[in-house]
Amino acid sequence: MTEFLTTQQVIEAARANLSDAAWAYLVSASESETTMRRNRLAFDKWGFVPRVLVDVSEIDTTSTLLGHSLRMPVILAPIGSMQHLSPDGAVGFARAAEAYGTIMSMSIMTPPSLEDVAAASGGPKIFQLYMQGDLDWAADVLSRARSAGYDAVCLTVDTPYHSMRDRSILHPMPGRRPGSRGHAGPNYGATVTWESIPRLVELAGIPFMIKGIVHPDDARRAVELGVAAVWVSNHGGRQLDQMVATLDMLPRIVEAVGGGCEIILDGGILRGTDVLKALALGANAVAIGKLQGWGMAAGGSEGLVKTLELLEAEMRMAMALVGVTSVDQVNPSLVEPASPVLTPHEMSMWVELAERRIT
Repeated sequence: MTEFLTTQQVIEAARANLSDAAWAYLVSASESETTMRRNRLAFDKWGFVPRVLVDVSEIDTTSTLLGHSLRMPVILAPIGSMQHLSPDGAVGFARAAEAYGTIMSMSIMTPPSLEDVAAASGGPKIFQLYMQGDLDWAADVLSRARSAGYDAVCLTVDTPYHSMRDRSILHPMPGRRPGSRGHAGPNYGATVTWESIPRLVELAGIPFMIKGIVHPDDARRAVELGVAAVWVSNHGGRQLDQMVATLDMLPRIVEAVGGGCEIILDGGILRGTDVLKALALGANAVAIGKLQGWGMAAGGSEGLVKTLELLEAEMRMAMALVGVTSVDQVNPSLVEPASPVLTPHEMSMWVELAERRIT
């Protein structure tokens, strides 16, 4: 594990360790997987315009988000069913985030309890909220999250209905019947509206984020309601098929937000150069999902820490070669539209994996 020299080796190790069902869950997207591929294509449509003759002997990748220091501007996105990627569920992810120096996001859809995950590490943590009950239910779970020491709440709003993820349906997780895509009972998530947000912000009592925003008007409205961060996300292409890419919408969302809150972006982040492009176009930080899962599956918490270190090394090299020495120097002048040269998919950023795509 400590001998991994590239994230390609991480992915290969993850595939060797995962069942077909767990692999399908991690890499799949909805229906034709067009949204996922567009996320990747969006990054490939930008090229760097480096500055030269800059002293880049020292590179600083650190930044902050929500007042917390980050070793690099990359956080761990919430992943449901983490127990299929790590025996101890979200605990391993929390420990890896603390060991590396970043923020993890605890999904309400994964074991163990939010209290157990909070107690497992001292690093900053975001609690991801899906509405699985009414406001009284939300008041209780948010009180628990606050009491457990979570530093922020992230309300995911792009899942009022569960999508059709063909690969996962054809390779279901153990204990889940083929075609099953969620819990039984009332669909509370479908009833959440903008009118619900002020009350949820009040109930949270800690910085509140909305995850799943891609429309500039929604970003503007979120700022008006006092959110701490807008999380630009299309669920990694795992919800609505045929969507626009998150990076394509980022400049318009930056304009709509107008500096009124911080901006997190996910969807297609696979390399250090991707992090740099997102920062250049206005994101304060990015979140990784698939890459996070691959790291954990490859070698547990240590494997995830190693994956983050490899991503940091790529980002550090890209910063030096583009001619900046700190994150606050990254700006839109460093990128220009360029012609993509790759066929986009979840492994298209690794030459060998792109040619012999792992299934």
